Formats: sequence, structure tokens, C-alpha cells
Amino acid sequence: MPSTLLSRRDLRFLLYDWLDVIRLTVRPRYAEHSRETFDAVLELAERVATEHFAPHNRAADLDEPTFDGRQVRLIPEIKAALDVFAETGLLASTLDESVGGMQLPHTVAAACFAWFQAANVATSAYPMLTLGNTNLLLAHGSPEQIDTWARPMIEGRFFGTMCLSEPHAGSSLADITTRAEPQADGTHRLYGTKMWISGGEHELGENIVHLVLARRPDGPPGVKGISLFIVPKLLLGPDGEPGERNDVALVGLNHKMGYRGTTNTLLSFGDGAHHPAGRAGAVGYLVGEPHQGLAQMFHMMNEARIGVGAGATALGYTGYLKSLEYARQRPQGRPLADKDPTAPQVPIVAHPDVKRMLLAQKSYVEGALALVLYSGRLLDEEKSAPEPADRARAHLLLDTLTPIVKSWPSQWCLAANDLAIQVHGGAGYTRDHDVEQHWRDNRLNPIHEGTHGIQALDLLGRKVTLRDGAGLAALAETIGMSVERARKIGGETTELAEQLAAAVRRLTDVTRRLWSDGDPQLALANATVYLEAAGHVVIAWMWLEQLLVVEAAGAAAPDADLYAGKRHAARWFFRYELPRTGPQFDLLASLDRTTLEMRDTWF
Repeated sequence: MPSTLLSRRDLRFLLYDWLDVIRLTVRPRYAEHSRETFDAVLELAERVATEHFAPHNRAADLDEPTFDGRQVRLIPEIKAALDVFAETGLLASTLDESVGGMQLPHTVAAACFAWFQAANVATSAYPMLTLGNTNLLLAHGSPEQIDTWARPMIEGRFFGTMCLSEPHAGSSLADITTRAEPQADGTHRLYGTKMWISGGEHELGENIVHLVLARRPDGPPGVKGISLFIVPKLLLGPDGEPGERNDVALVGLNHKMGYRGTTNTLLSFGDGAHHPAGRAGAVGYLVGEPHQGLAQMFHMMNEARIGVGAGATALGYTGYLKSLEYARQRPQGRPLADKDPTAPQVPIVAHPDVKRMLLAQKSYVEGALALVLYSGRLLDEEKSAPEPADRARAHLLLDTLTPIVKSWPSQWCLAANDLAIQVHGGAGYTRDHDVEQHWRDNRLNPIHEGTHGIQALDLLGRKVTLRDGAGLAALAETIGMSVERARKIGGETTELAEQLAAAVRRLTDVTRRLWSDGDPQLALANATVYLEAAGHVVIAWMWLEQLLVVEAAGAAAPDADLYAGKRHAARWFFRYELPRTGPQFDLLASLDRTTLEMRDTWF
């Protein structure tokens, strides 16, 4: 039976027919792999996700974490699933062999992890955060820190977090006040409070490795004075095993609308709840040089942002498949042209308005999945392309696209979940079907790891202006190459390509217009509109790329229904979705000041 988590057919199309990941195996980093190994890990991921993650998705939502003042309680199925996940070795799938990794391409690993996110996004958050923590330490930690903290996380023994926000500061990291006082033995003692820390307290492993942003006394004000510290829940004894409790205390759990299986915590560092070495203060270990903490943390933050986009995509995708299955099985009504009340009812999938909702979902989730996997492909190029110029270009493109990868799926795959509920009708508004939980779970994704508005400021305020617009120029040039290929085909494909080319020109012109007056406040006043329009242009490109594969296959398409569905979804996106950008670009080009001129007393 086809899975209702993800589509194997679509993953094969994207990985092999479009992105041609097999070509990566000629490169030294991936030389040990083949189509057989890729298929094997994908099959393993699907099986473990289906058998161990999906079954407790609803249970973890209904029986959310509790704290009795001493210990956090989670349903036992979460730990059991994570133990199985650790045994697969998938946490280390992309890591170097030297640290126990498989050196699997990021493109394939992203496809594998999507199965877990679709099956149970809350349980999958624990390994996602742990891998991001590990990758940061591998990039910025000392050899001793890698051996001490990263290797146990790779083995699945320790879990990791990222501790940035504080109750008074939220996303404004320049205002954090957690302090780190240097000690004579080279360690630091940390004092402060961190809020919204996912995975901040649990008993799922032997230890929790917190990566904490804090200020040393010699740090300058603002973000330039932030340093990064390893602060474990349990300090290690002489034998390297977890022992004494560090002065890190859980103040309370945040009670969430969705995503409930992931503990979300308020943590206190150094309040004297515990006394390591006989006194208060959370023991921390400086990562790298002082005052470089935010730059180092962006290594994990950018990875997490792509992971959030991938999770949003997976939730939208499984909601789409479940609403499609429901629409095929639910009989109701008759075709409008059929006036015979005694005629058999038809499945609701036959009704045009239901097709509209399913097509919209398909265009959103399959477009978003293509973008997530394309991001993985860029990361593979950055790590393994033979030419330095190609690696640098891949890095530039990925850096430019990251806000879109995070935010477009978070907005539009959430919209897909909304449509999945609508397809179910009244049944979708009950807890009898998964789609209402998928919507609640997905509603977090436009918020965490940088809100939708923050991603918009990042895209328009930094990414497209950096190095005199090099990122936007590289994106436009890359899309232009797709357009040129499409122009050679003729017919509808060329028409869609010209529509995309016009949208890219408009995006470039509007970007220049927004910054023409040199007024950042005016340029960024409608940054969110810019992000949405730019995201739609990028997803239209993803659909043109898929359409090019369909056209190249022609009558020899290995899966006629799949390829026909791709063609129709591409047509839908260009006819129903890309035109949204026209009024958005018009608004942006007008340098509208409505939001700037609105006063708080007028609300």
C-alpha cells in the first residue's frame, strides 16, 4: 500500500530523475555509495519511521510532557523510538567517516529524515537538534570537545540543544544578559535564564549538551559581545561518564498548541538549584574564541532553519496524502451534470472544488520538497564539488535561499494543512483524523528558529544586498539557465518559462527600487511581502525544473501518472499561484509607507 507519510514515487523522481544524485558517487567523498546504498537507507528510514515514530504521534500529542518538580515525564514510546533511531546510525549519516559517519550525501539524508518528520515531527526534533549541535562542535569545537561531547551525541547517548532566547529578549539576541564568569581552571560559571528551549530537559539519554549564548565580563555591548559555551546537564567524571549534576535547572514547561511531544522549557543557569564542586554556578566550556558566539551559533541556526522548512514540508505532505486518501474513499454527491438522484454517489475527489484543494496542496508540498532537497544538493556541491568556484557559488546560493527554505514551506505547507482539513469537511475539525494535529504541529514553524518577519528582514536586509547583490544575481542567473533550457522545448513549457523570466526580472528590479533611497526603514517596511513574492518565484522555478524532466522523458516516462501529475501541478502553480506576485511587486515598488506611518494609538 502507498504510504500516507510521503510518496516514494515522488522521492525517487526528485532524487534520481531530477537531481541525479547518482552523479555524486564519482566524487571521492561519496565514492563508497551507489544507487543500492541510497535505496537501502531510504527504505530503512521509511520502515523505522512507519513502525516506530508514526504509531505514537497521536499519543504524544494527547499525553504531553509533565514535570513533577523533579523529573520530566514523557510517554515511553518516545525513548523507545529514539533508541531504534540511534541503532540505525542515521544521525551520523552525513558526517565524516573519521567521526563514525556514513558520508551520505545531504540530499539523500534530507529525504531520509523527511520520513521521520512526516511520521512524528515532535519526536524527530530531538535528533534534529542533536545533529545541529554536533555539526557546530565539529566545525568550531576543539578536538577535546569533539571527543568529549560530539562523539557521544553521534552515538545517540547524549542529546543536544541550542539556548539563545531569554524571557526579556526573545529574538533580540543583542539584549541577552546571561553572563559567563571565567574561572581559574579555564572553565566558566554561567548565570541567567533561557526561554523556549526545545529538548531542554528529559530523560531520553545519558546527558544533555546545552550550547548557550552568554556574555563574558570583557565582552562589548550588543551581539559582538556574545560568546558560546558548552553547558552539560551532567558533568563528566574522571572516567568520562556522566556524574555530578550541573547547576542547570528546569523552571517549567511551556504548554504548546502542537508539537507537544518535544519538551519546550524555561531553564535557569546558576541559580543554586545544584552545587557542582560545592558552589552555585553552571559550569561551562568556551567554544572557540571569546565574543564569536553568534557567528558560531549561526552554523546551527542555519541548519535548524532548513530543518524547520523540511519539517513544515513533511507535515504538509502527509496531510495532503491523508486528505487525498480520504477524498478517494469518501462518497458524497453526484456530478453536477447528473440530475438522477438515484444514481450512485461519487467519491468527493471527482468534484472540481475538491480537486482545486488537492491541486493546491500538491503544488505546495511537492514544490517545497523539491526546494528542501535542492538545498541539500547545494550543500553537497559546497562540500564536494571539484572546483573551488563551484563550491563558493553553491554556498552563496544556499545562503541566499535559506530564509526562503525556512519560511515558504512554513507558510504554504501550513496552508496545505488547512486545505487538508477542508477536504475532510466536518470530520477534519475533529480529533478523529490526523489532519487537525498536523495543522497544530505545523503552526509552530512560522514562529521558531526566526519568525517569518525575521526571515524576511534577513532576506531583504542582508542576503540580497550582500556583496553588491551577488546572491540575488547568482539566483537570477541560475533560474535563467533553467529558463533557457525551457525555451528550447516550445509550447506551454516555453510560455511558463517566459512567465518565470518576467517574474525574476521584476524581483530584481523591485529589489533595486526598494534600496534606491538608501533608507533601510522604508526598504524593509514590507519585507514580509517581499519574502512571500520571492518565495513564490523560487517555487515556480522548482516546478519549471520538474517540468523539464517530464518533457525530457516524453512518452518514455517511467511512471506515466506521476509525470502527468507533475505537469498538471506545474501548470496549476503558474496559473493560480505565481500571478499572486504581480500585485505584491506593485506594492513593493510603490514604496508604500502605510505600515511606517501607522501609530500605535490608532489601533
